[in-house]
Amino acid sequence: MSQEVLIPKMKRLNKESRKIKIPFFNILIIVFSILLIIGATFLGFDLKHFIIPKGLFSGNLVRDDFIYSFYVIPQIPVLMLVCSSLGKRLSAIAVLGYLILGFIGVPIFALGGGLSYFTEYGCGYLLAYVPAVVVAGSFLNRKYSFLNMALAALCGVLIIHCFGILYMLLLALLKHEGSVFISGWVGAQSGMKIVYDIIFSFVFILIGKYINSLIRFLQD
Repeated sequence: MSQEVLIPKMKRLNKESRKIKIPFFNILIIVFSILLIIGATFLGFDLKHFIIPKGLFSGNLVRDDFIYSFYVIPQIPVLMLVCSSLGKRLSAIAVLGYLILGFIGVPIFALGGGLSYFTEYGCGYLLAYVPAVVVAGSFLNRKYSFLNMALAALCGVLIIHCFGILYMLLLALLKHEGSVFISGWVGAQSGMKIVYDIIFSFVFILIGKYINSLIRFLQD
C-alpha cells in the first residue's frame, strides 16, 4: 500500500477512535456535574463581610453593626461553573439529567423530589436552569472575554431569579396568598441573594474557563 493511501487511512482511523472515546468521557463529566449540582443544593455557609451601617454617625454603634452576615447556598454559581466548564450543549444535558432525576422522585431537590414538586414555590428556579445555561453558554461559546463572562453571569442569574419569582407569583395567586407572604418570600429567596449569585457566578465562570481548557485537552 502506497504512503499516499496509508496516511489518510491512518488519520481516518485515529479520528474514529477519538469519536468512540469522547462520548464515554462526556458521560463521565455529565454524571460528575450532576453530582456537583446535587451537592451544592445541600451545601450552605455563612458569609460575613464589612458594611457601612445606616446609622454611621449615630454614636451608638458596636462592632457587629459593621459586619453583615448572609447565608449562601452556592447552587446557582455551581450551575454557572458547570456551564462554563462543559459548554452550552453538555451543561444543558447535565441540568436536564438533574431535573429528570428529581422529578421522577429522587430526593435531590432542596425539599425532596417527585412530580408534586411542581407545586412548590421554588420550582420555578429549577425550571429556569436549562434556559439559564443555554443563554450563558451562548456568550461563553463566542469567547471567554471579561465582557462575555460578566454577561453570562448576569443573564444566567437574572433568568433564574426572574423566572423563579414569576412562578412563585403564579402559585401564590392560585393559592390566594397575601402581599406580605409574597414580599417576604421574594426577599428571602431572591433579594440580596441575586447580588451574591452574580458575584460568585462570575468567579465560578472564570474557574470554569480553565476547566473547559483542560477538558478540551483531554478530549483531543
